[in-house]
Amino acid sequence: MNLTGLARQSWAGLRVLLLFTVLLGVVYPLAVTGVSQLAFGDQADGSLVSHDGEVVGSSLIGQPFDGDEWFHPRPSAAGDGYDTLASSGSNLGPESADLLAAVEERRAAVAELNGVDPADVPPDAVTASGSGLDPHISPAYAAIQADRVAEARGLDPAAVRELVDEHIQDRVLGFLGGERVNVLELNLALEDLDAS
Repeated sequence: MNLTGLARQSWAGLRVLLLFTVLLGVVYPLAVTGVSQLAFGDQADGSLVSHDGEVVGSSLIGQPFDGDEWFHPRPSAAGDGYDTLASSGSNLGPESADLLAAVEERRAAVAELNGVDPADVPPDAVTASGSGLDPHISPAYAAIQADRVAEARGLDPAAVRELVDEHIQDRVLGFLGGERVNVLELNLALEDLDAS
């Protein structure tokens, strides 16, 4: 092959590379972003949750809440806890002595904090989710926390339990998973109840 043929093939290859770079690196991402913004604007922006005009989190990512006045999320194995840059599970198997010890320690702590029998502590109160960032807890875990939260805030326990019931979300598509409660949304509603 002579230099002219090599230059012609190189130029053809470069044009194809530039064409696909523009198409797949610019046009396609812009088209997908545009369609997602038009059709699913809230989800495309990260399902952000605002309170009093300020973004306070996402309904898709859990965050820690400490103190008796808050509903607590499930444990997190993501970094130091709810670290979005270290999303992961613990990678401990069901027969791991470390996992079993951690579960029993958490069960005793949750039972003591909420004044319930350790046998009444639901599994999601003592185990981390696969991502470590799950924003939901079970209605059973929310229910055992209601009296503690009401007492810490000086609210009527029945009103707090009613608030929990109002925030129970149905199964995804009506048949996937179980009922759940978004901790961030519940705590924001609790703030509003406390302010009224």
